[in-house]
Amino acid sequence: MSKQAIKLLIPVLVAIALWFIPVPEGLSSNAWHFLAIFLAVVIGLILEPVPAALVGFTGVSIVALLGLVGNSKESINWALSGFGNSVIWLIFAAFMFALGYKKTGLGKRVSLLMVKYMGKSTLGLGYAVAFSDLILAPFMPSNTARSGGSVYPVAINIPQIFNSFPNENPRKIGSYISWVAIATTCVTSSMFLTALAPNLLAVDLIAKNSGHTITWMEWAKVMIPLMIPLFLLTPWLTYVIYPPTQKKSPEAPAWAAEELKKLGSITFKEYLMATLATVALIFWIFGKEFGVDATTTAICIVSIMVLSGVITWDDLLSDKAAFNVFIWFSTLVAMADGLKKVGILDYIGKNSQVMLSDLSATSLIIALIILFFLLHYFFASVTAHVTALVPLFMVIASTLLPAEQIIPFTIIFAGTLGVMGIITPYGTGPSPIWYGAGYISQAKWWALGGIFGILYLITMIIGVFIFI
Repeated sequence: MSKQAIKLLIPVLVAIALWFIPVPEGLSSNAWHFLAIFLAVVIGLILEPVPAALVGFTGVSIVALLGLVGNSKESINWALSGFGNSVIWLIFAAFMFALGYKKTGLGKRVSLLMVKYMGKSTLGLGYAVAFSDLILAPFMPSNTARSGGSVYPVAINIPQIFNSFPNENPRKIGSYISWVAIATTCVTSSMFLTALAPNLLAVDLIAKNSGHTITWMEWAKVMIPLMIPLFLLTPWLTYVIYPPTQKKSPEAPAWAAEELKKLGSITFKEYLMATLATVALIFWIFGKEFGVDATTTAICIVSIMVLSGVITWDDLLSDKAAFNVFIWFSTLVAMADGLKKVGILDYIGKNSQVMLSDLSATSLIIALIILFFLLHYFFASVTAHVTALVPLFMVIASTLLPAEQIIPFTIIFAGTLGVMGIITPYGTGPSPIWYGAGYISQAKWWALGGIFGILYLITMIIGVFIFI
């Protein structure tokens, strides 16, 4: 049997095995059977025997067919409910922003400018790579598109200038650049609500449980103060712990200047893209004051991008990654919502209250954050992590924490999603790209991931004492 067939068989066997286990007291048979399919979907998202979007699509289709969430009409309404979710449309629109950066060349120009003005030393190159990611982060919720699509094509060419290749002198400069790139994109992914698509998915799931939707500004007030020290520390700490053997890089600015010449003068479309992105960010931050929803802002900006020719309608229709995420997240939102609909979350809430009621609020918060962070070792997708665990952790928190602590807890809780991606070579979207570059061995990646993971986790725990 092929490896792919085994991966496909495992979720099916899990669903079948759980299906026929006697239903626990306090749950209906529909709830238990829904849970069996939900866990099979989560395992499918981890193993990915087929595309992740198809895993979620199959899950909601089976649940609807079996009528586990209600009659025929209720089932199809539930199955399609995620496609009308405003957060999913915000994520889709933000993918168009990433497309605009790529098509206009603005993303590449930003990275080259950073190298030109900051790249005279290897440490300076590290900060150039970091700031390239930071500038793009608020507007690009796909850190794969940001780090892998905009920063990687520029940064990966720098080591070759100094004869640093994966199989020859990797530590000269290539290993350092690679680790700084992946570590800083994890930090920026936590810094801004709109820097990582699963952040937005988590906020939507949290709102369904708590009744409060975290705004861009609420997130920023907590996460930016926590992440700025980490962002500034990461290139330097990498330089100390995993130092490059070449300390100076005078050729890099000259190379970047030459590449900028090839790009030519900044175009009208680049100026327009920068302006539209800035307008979007302003309305994401202050839109609530004007009564304008974040998703409304995003889809209006996308309309202007198409009408002005920044991207074309064909560009939009052909962006497979955006439509893949749209279907994937829509089905996962429905699956997560189904946990509440069939009574699974109420069941977990009642039982957790009995088991955890002796813990103080602070101890419970820290325990939940540490457990949520460490469980990412078992997930190859931040999205799968969110779908599987956020509803469960939220019902425990909302059951046991005082009402005034719920909102700050949820921001720090969801804020870990970016930084937790550092711990493994598969922990977040760009990880396989930078790991696949070949400059860092698997053993070294796990070791560095452990060191930086501890540092990032400690920072989040410090945040508990500052903001909660």
